[in-house]
Amino acid sequence: MRTRLRRLVVAAVALFTAASALPAAAAGSAGGRDHPSGGGLSAVIRYTEYGIPHIVAKSYADLGFGEGWAQAADEVCTLADGFVTLRGERSRHFGADAPGDGALSSAATNLTSDLYFRGVRQSRTVEKLLDRPAPLGPGREVRDLMRGWAAGYNTWLARNRITDPACAGAAWVRPVTAVDVAARAYALTVIAGEGRLVDTITSARPPSTTTVAAPAVPAARAVTAAADELWADRAMGSNAVAFSGATTANGSGLLLGNPHYPWTGGRRFWQSQQTIPGELDVSGGSLLGSPVIAIGFNSRVAWSHTVSTGIPAAVHQLALDPADPTVYLVDGRPERMTRRTVTVAVQGGEPVTRTQWWTRYGPVVTSLSSQVPLPWTSTTAYALYDPNASNMRFMDTSLGFGKARGTADILASLARHQGIPWVNTVAADRAGHSLYTQSQVLPRITDELAARCSTALGRVTYPASGIAVLDGSRGDCALGRDADAVQAGILGPARMPTLKDAPYAENSNGTAWMTNTDRPLTGYERVFGTVGTELSARTRGAVEDVAAMAARGGLTVRDLQEQQLANRVPAGDLAASDVAAACAALPGGTATGTDGTAVDVSGACAVLKDWDRTMDTGSRGALLFDRFWRRVLQTVPPARLWKVPFSAADPVRTPNTVDTAAPGLFAALADTVTELRAAGIAPDAPLGAHQYVVRHGERLPMPGGAGRLGVWNVLEPTWDTATGGYTDVPFGSSHIQAVGWDGSGCPVARTLLTYAQSSNPASPHYDDQTRLFSRERWVTSRFCEKDVLASPALRVVRVSGR
Repeated sequence: MRTRLRRLVVAAVALFTAASALPAAAAGSAGGRDHPSGGGLSAVIRYTEYGIPHIVAKSYADLGFGEGWAQAADEVCTLADGFVTLRGERSRHFGADAPGDGALSSAATNLTSDLYFRGVRQSRTVEKLLDRPAPLGPGREVRDLMRGWAAGYNTWLARNRITDPACAGAAWVRPVTAVDVAARAYALTVIAGEGRLVDTITSARPPSTTTVAAPAVPAARAVTAAADELWADRAMGSNAVAFSGATTANGSGLLLGNPHYPWTGGRRFWQSQQTIPGELDVSGGSLLGSPVIAIGFNSRVAWSHTVSTGIPAAVHQLALDPADPTVYLVDGRPERMTRRTVTVAVQGGEPVTRTQWWTRYGPVVTSLSSQVPLPWTSTTAYALYDPNASNMRFMDTSLGFGKARGTADILASLARHQGIPWVNTVAADRAGHSLYTQSQVLPRITDELAARCSTALGRVTYPASGIAVLDGSRGDCALGRDADAVQAGILGPARMPTLKDAPYAENSNGTAWMTNTDRPLTGYERVFGTVGTELSARTRGAVEDVAAMAARGGLTVRDLQEQQLANRVPAGDLAASDVAAACAALPGGTATGTDGTAVDVSGACAVLKDWDRTMDTGSRGALLFDRFWRRVLQTVPPARLWKVPFSAADPVRTPNTVDTAAPGLFAALADTVTELRAAGIAPDAPLGAHQYVVRHGERLPMPGGAGRLGVWNVLEPTWDTATGGYTDVPFGSSHIQAVGWDGSGCPVARTLLTYAQSSNPASPHYDDQTRLFSRERWVTSRFCEKDVLASPALRVVRVSGR
């Protein structure tokens, strides 16, 4: 039976290979933008272990069809919920005051989310971007993928009963169009710019006739905190490292990618392999709703992304017409703001109508954060410039990666399309090359322009945080255009910090500066990030680890796997021994908590001393140190925490030597011991007993820890004293891949999708990979045809729009 099945699969693949040579008319096509039904589109989906689909198609439209079908089968409710967001209908279905869809914007409520996304829809923003010819707009292949994806999603909806209780029978699960697919890509592209400021975009109002005084310029510290609040998204992060052939066992490159993303909602990754015989063969993770692989590998090259330190937007300070606060002046000439009036239907209430105000630079905003207000007065307003609001090129860039034959092609796709919005790219290839580049869409803010055109506020914000506030009343302060930039107002490829063929290239969401300690990157504009500033604990620990690996040499994929799940705690290595020793010397073994209560901490002292400095599920003392160190970072002044301060001459090893006399240090320990006792948790309890997720009524212990501890395998779980520890994981390691080559023509790849393929509790792939992650096991990727056909779980589905 198995032999016969494999023969049928081979025959199906041969059929698709032959069909790929047919003229476009013979291959069939879907309808236009209005709810494509699939027409003659079709694909073969071969499912292997853990429900991973290997999609074979004869054209890009057919491939999109297979992707849309397969994503709907696994994630229909998550996808449908996101399309409600993009239609601006959350208030209608879920209530205006309910929290917004955090996957597609930072809107606090459904109402503000709807006001923004209905505004995008009414203004036909996405359609206008789609109408641009490539490379400004998407190329034909990506357009076909989007059209096919919509058709595949719609066909699955029409032919299947939804079993996920999250949306079974819901009226808001509806067919979609190719424009809806593009709108989802647009929302993710602007999520770090306009998407961060949805609430202020939709609430900005002209002042009354009473003049409102301008605020005082904030201190640099407040600005830095505001930038961290605005752009240091706790729900997006990553690690990645590429090793060159000089460090590996066989001279080929190696790549370890470890993105940290939400475990629920519309920013989940989903795994697949996409094959058009003779044209495309790529495997990896797509963000839900996208028809392209975002992070992945093929037979020659592998890549991953890490959220960058670049500031993806700028602010223009407007000088207003004294007679009309909705008119601003540029070189003395008046320009009227554009009114965008939006009406949102509300569940159980009257429709809500609001007006947004837009300028040549972008929308009017009234704050960057609670610490940096930008009030709209009778004389001044502020407009946000988000260059990604003109970027519909991310999918073309990613498709170029999928076709790449090496790191040089990765750079070529970045240079041609310039569509990566808010991440770095790290890559390695079979020939032994390594690559890091911060090639992303950033406003064309040069240090020279900032020096010449910053307002009084900008002269504080730009050096402190990279946020430019420019004089919008001067035409000579326009952002201009780099000769190699695909669009005006962005920095061109020649300016991007890039490191090629270093023994290792590592990024853990730090600046480009310390990508490799022996080859530091410098000379880039401040908008990219800093040089010579203190590194995060995670960057320090990562660089220590990968530099040591590179120096050791002889590396294989197994070494990458061990690095990913080593769960070492660099903060523990720096502090635990000194804290334990000082703790043991406390008189009477007691410390005073923040409420003035004396607490016996003697047992905790011994636990910290014996702790193995990891966040493995069996580690005793890990939970104690985790809860303690979180408090330390919140309460102990940074300048008092370490005896040896940071030095740019030794950035990986400084600061160091914890100051055990620092104010609040042992109060933090006392409070931690009190907290654990209240939760019924012993100080030496194994981590996995109290850091877990529940799947089908079973507790699955979770390895890993917080980035602030320096742990590579990031997990940011939710603490719940009442139920005894960390009982959920909203964010952390997601689509992990360790990739190399062995000369066979097939990549050697191990992957792990920590939260599994499906959000549907009725699916067999709801928690299967989560159980692997709990046991620190991996999936052996089946990339080559012989390996797909050899899968004991092989299941073949032919999907068609007919």
